[in-house]
Amino acid sequence: MKRAFKYHFHPSDAQAVELSRTFGCVRKVYNLALAARTEAWTRQERINYNATSAMLTAWKKTEELAFLNDVSSVPLQQALRHLQVAFTHFFGKRAKYPRFKSRKGSRRSAEYTTSGFRFRDGGLTLAKMTEPLDIVWSRPLPKGAEPSTVTVSQDAAGRWFVSMLCEDPGVKPLPDTDTAVGIDVGLNHLLTLSTGEKITNPRHERRDRAALARAQRSLARKAPGDGANRAEARRKVAKIHARIADRRRDGLHKLTTRLVRENQTLVIEDLSVRTMVKNRSLARAIGDAAWSEFRSMLEYKAAWYGREVIAVDRFFPSSKLCSHCGELAQSLPLHVRTWTCEGCGATHDRDVNAAKNLKAAGLAVSVCGAGVGPRRRTPDGQPTTKQKAPRREP
Repeated sequence: MKRAFKYHFHPSDAQAVELSRTFGCVRKVYNLALAARTEAWTRQERINYNATSAMLTAWKKTEELAFLNDVSSVPLQQALRHLQVAFTHFFGKRAKYPRFKSRKGSRRSAEYTTSGFRFRDGGLTLAKMTEPLDIVWSRPLPKGAEPSTVTVSQDAAGRWFVSMLCEDPGVKPLPDTDTAVGIDVGLNHLLTLSTGEKITNPRHERRDRAALARAQRSLARKAPGDGANRAEARRKVAKIHARIADRRRDGLHKLTTRLVRENQTLVIEDLSVRTMVKNRSLARAIGDAAWSEFRSMLEYKAAWYGREVIAVDRFFPSSKLCSHCGELAQSLPLHVRTWTCEGCGATHDRDVNAAKNLKAAGLAVSVCGAGVGPRRRTPDGQPTTKQKAPRREP
């Protein structure tokens, strides 16, 4: 199993200059190739990776673009490969048309293959550099692992990261269990499990909302041409956002790892988060809850450890269906958190009842395979399926 290991590092002044130059050249080559392919697209023609690679060779020979020779050619070629992948997804109707990279983009990166770096005795040295990177080894690489690709990046907060893709023999399927759990996501509680457990929503953004507002007001007061002052104000805003995102990601990693280790089958609801965030009253809270990131982590960790994630159709009435007798409530407004079934008289906690129904529907789908339709792809590129729960008669 290939796995990426990401580390923070501190570049020297010379390394920072070299990497910044490389980032700029990568962006330039990507945009030039995209412009060429877009122009060909308007003429009903297609240009592939080989054609753009030949263009890159010609660009380097021109006086205007001779600076492309000053950096390693490996990340430039990788930029063309990334553009090819973007067009492949576009033609396969899995993504929108590729966009140009902005100079003020939030993340700058360059990817090196094995010919563009040297990894010896725990030291990583990139092409065009004489000294290894000063990496903060927060965790060791797998024993005997050799990186196949290295991606160097800098985020909007100015932090430097290196990500190494290695074979990880430690990722193995866990022993099978007979446990299954239904998971209902929410805002008051981040998750409610079919076992009755409720996991509090940490609301990471709310904790830093006042500091973020002050930093954003300070940025708004800076004139667009205010050079270093505006750049510093923008960096302060980015640092707060980065701190929020780091805490959120750390919490989700711990939570998803625990759920995958404890359960063989995990049943979730196939929510359309992109549509839900259009609600201006709830968009901020939904974004802070990071339901899409939670689902993504759950799915790739389940694939790692031999677990199964079932997504029940979003139109399945999990909240209004009595988990005891199957009676369907006629109306259940969002503010009603507990309700009593008219059929059997059972009193339900809305979220726990929804989680129980999701579990039951997911297990039914797992057994009979009802209502299987196309869904998005897994992290390894393999197509997955969306499970539609079978209808239950009241």
